Amino acid sequence: MQEKQRGGKIAAKVQAAQAASGTQGEQAASGIDAHAPEAKNHGLGRIIIAVYGVFALSAFARSLWQLVGSEHGEKIFPLAPVAIVFSMIAAVVYIVATISLALPKRRAWYVALVAVLVEIVGVLAVSILSYAEPQLFPKASVWSHFGQGYGYVPLVLPFVGLWWLLTHRPRSAKA
Repeated sequence: MQEKQRGGKIAAKVQAAQAASGTQGEQAASGIDAHAPEAKNHGLGRIIIAVYGVFALSAFARSLWQLVGSEHGEKIFPLAPVAIVFSMIAAVVYIVATISLALPKRRAWYVALVAVLVEIVGVLAVSILSYAEPQLFPKASVWSHFGQGYGYVPLVLPFVGLWWLLTHRPRSAKA
């Protein structure tokens, strides 16, 4: 009986030491390895996924409305085809990023990384173009003017997503 208590006390001391040592202890106590592919969709990762989901939905709804809708009796798409195409591309990128961030597989991590990098290039390129050639953007896209219409979140989000992915990188197969 005492042996079990000692073993229990020793195990409790080891766990307490691991918890006191910082992130390794926290990861061990929580059972989540920061380098495991599934770690990217826990904690703050869930909030990032939720924000991507909101942007996927809003970008999709906006581009769909601009594609098929009309204002003052005129179809919207012919008024701003470039902006609407960029909104559709943004919607696809956000959808891919949301799904791949939520999936726990190693391949999903790489797909999320590519989606976030495409998002960074897209938001920067479209934003610069929206200032350089404003006639192409009589209707704003999600990424125009650095995401001004969305509180600049489209500018900040891919950098947060990239940081999250790089800090939750899956281990190589050799490790």
